[in-house]
Amino acid sequence: MDIDKGKSLNTLLQNISGTTITGPSDVLIQNLILDSRRVSAGSLFVALRGTQTDGHQFIDTAVNSGASAILCEELPANINPEVTYITVKDSAEAMGLIASEFYGNPSKRLTLVGVTGTNGKTSVATFLFQLFRGLGYRCGLLSTVQNQVEDEVIPSTHTTPDSIALNQLLALMLEKGCSHVFMEVSSHAVAQHRITGLQFAGGIFTNITHDHLDFHKTFDNYIKAKKGFFDQLPKSAFALVNVDDRRGSVMVQNTKAKIETYSLQTMASFKGKIISDTLTGMHMEINMHEVWFRVIGRFNAYNLLSVFGAAVLLGEDPEIVLTVLSALKSPPGRFEQFHSADNIVGIVDYAHTPDALENVLQTITHLRHGNEKVITVVGCGGNRDAEKRPKMAEIACKYSNRVILTSDNPRYEDPTDILDQMRKGVPPLDYKKTTVIEDRKEAIFRAYEEASPEDIILIAGKGHENYQEIKGVKHHFDDKEVLGQAFLEYPKN
Repeated sequence: MDIDKGKSLNTLLQNISGTTITGPSDVLIQNLILDSRRVSAGSLFVALRGTQTDGHQFIDTAVNSGASAILCEELPANINPEVTYITVKDSAEAMGLIASEFYGNPSKRLTLVGVTGTNGKTSVATFLFQLFRGLGYRCGLLSTVQNQVEDEVIPSTHTTPDSIALNQLLALMLEKGCSHVFMEVSSHAVAQHRITGLQFAGGIFTNITHDHLDFHKTFDNYIKAKKGFFDQLPKSAFALVNVDDRRGSVMVQNTKAKIETYSLQTMASFKGKIISDTLTGMHMEINMHEVWFRVIGRFNAYNLLSVFGAAVLLGEDPEIVLTVLSALKSPPGRFEQFHSADNIVGIVDYAHTPDALENVLQTITHLRHGNEKVITVVGCGGNRDAEKRPKMAEIACKYSNRVILTSDNPRYEDPTDILDQMRKGVPPLDYKKTTVIEDRKEAIFRAYEEASPEDIILIAGKGHENYQEIKGVKHHFDDKEVLGQAFLEYPKN
């Protein structure tokens, strides 16, 4: 990754059509910058039109800070003759191509696999990362939970970073000797061109349900964004889709990639069957091989099938793949189990969509073997799709003996308003078994106080997150820590 001497602007623009250059083009670019406050001499400042701010407002600031070039969609009123202005139709799309070129097109020298869908992205990407490390490869991971280069953890702020940060991470992974990288591809990333310019060896589709309508506005737009990932795959790549999801075939309608399928219900390239499923593990048959896995639940059966399929499509031996997969554990905050001294089971899961919550609760229902109560603690995030709030409460009531509605990440919304919207989904017959406790710690403690030995407490919505976001401030809060405190402070004798 030798970019210390910079890259010429002409080189960076060679794959971009429809550009208008104002000023000298023989400029040496030392860095790519999105934040005008970080601009220095030799910077190419990219003016993006974001959901919150428009980078075009900060062009003059970037110029005054020494920017050598500006990438924009509209020229500013004041033109500095010593600065080069590149006008394009879409700054985000151009930035993806420029960032790839600036960092030496790292994705073309890596085996890069992307995972998209509403639920399961983190688990599938993490399982692939763990699997290929177990197979002896040096690997990188780009996920909601964390970005990782072998054992080095790099904190994650977005499911998919912006194209500059993304190419920088891929270049670092290449420099560290990685051969394979597995990454989550969010619908935002596709719509905002964060993956433009990357070359994927394969793409995986998990499933799709209502989510992120605050951003995409309609479910159709959300589907199109997910499908856009597969539209971009090259002929050399594979497109592995869950055909049990009725939109699986839609995802690959226009892909150039080789289409492969996985299923628990019908004929597919990679066919699975659950033989038994308990709190201690899952026994499955995959392509005529019987395997016992440490992870549990039908949703994980799909995850494991997709990981197995991707590994085989990348040329790995099926039997060796299944052997390594059988030893893997779930990622943090994904159906993560904890047991109290008095035999109460606590499960922390990231389920924050109606479909994900239903999958987790159906799994818990299936795993029950007696009269254990299921106590569900759940909330909904603020400044996100409000349509799912009553649905989340309705689903929690359907599968639980007790439901405690609580705060999640209210962000800039009033948590009381969010809880009022959730409460509208509680069926009248379930009013008595439903409690609203805004304070999340108090809600978790209450769940434990009401539990008896062998009962199951599900704490849903935040999973791996170790904060609560309130009015723009992230306050430390970890469901697992709080559950552990409850187990210790209120032991049942």
